[in-house]
Amino acid sequence: MADILNKIVEVKWEEVAAARLKRSLASQREEAEARRGEQLGFERSLRATIAAGHAGVIAEIKKASPSKGVIREDFKPAQIAESYARNGAACLSVLTDERFFQGSVAYLQQARAACELPVLRKDFMVDDYQVMEAGAMGADCILLIAACLADSQMADLEAAAHAIGLDVLVEVHDGAELDRALRLKTPLVGINNRNLRTFDVTLDTTLGLLPRVPADRLLVTESGILGAADVKRMRDANVHAFLVGEAFMRAPDPGQALANLFG
Repeated sequence: MADILNKIVEVKWEEVAAARLKRSLASQREEAEARRGEQLGFERSLRATIAAGHAGVIAEIKKASPSKGVIREDFKPAQIAESYARNGAACLSVLTDERFFQGSVAYLQQARAACELPVLRKDFMVDDYQVMEAGAMGADCILLIAACLADSQMADLEAAAHAIGLDVLVEVHDGAELDRALRLKTPLVGINNRNLRTFDVTLDTTLGLLPRVPADRLLVTESGILGAADVKRMRDANVHAFLVGEAFMRAPDPGQALANLFG
């Protein structure tokens, strides 16, 4: 996985360079700034859902992955988004990476237009061009993956996002990354339960790091939420925000799968 991450980051820099030749950073920033204030409030939606006594579910729209290939053949982002919204999702996460996840900016725009849920642009952010692009395409939040970024990069990308009204979810895999992530201003901290070296997935990752997460941060547990027992285990530990994708994507009706898992 670490090798895949390195390859993805390399490709991202190539994509950014190519995109800059087609459209300037200034043009992307202008459109992103024009949309400032239109964001639906990603953190706000999570907190409101949790305050109402429900799990704050970030429901993912993902067609494929590098390790498993195509996950969902019948892939209709607008219909999936509507189904998630009907069944209690707090937010959406949409893959926009094309090369490795068969994602698309168009998928995010279709999902965003289909319902009133705020949307995370799920991609591998390395440059502020991508942040402005996220704002211009109508995203409400971006993802920063600590494993891909130096501290200075994370801080710069976070500042760029906040400047145009976007929320930021920072994702970590271990204690060292968590320490780095907590230097950022964002309250949204995702703990990915998948080990980048072994591919093993264990909820003990979230539970082990939980005591180190300050009370003012909103912890999102990611990966490995497969059954009601997993949800109960997390919520009993006072973890109420979840990012779930593959379990829903493999179901006939992703929204019904969400309702079954969290209902």
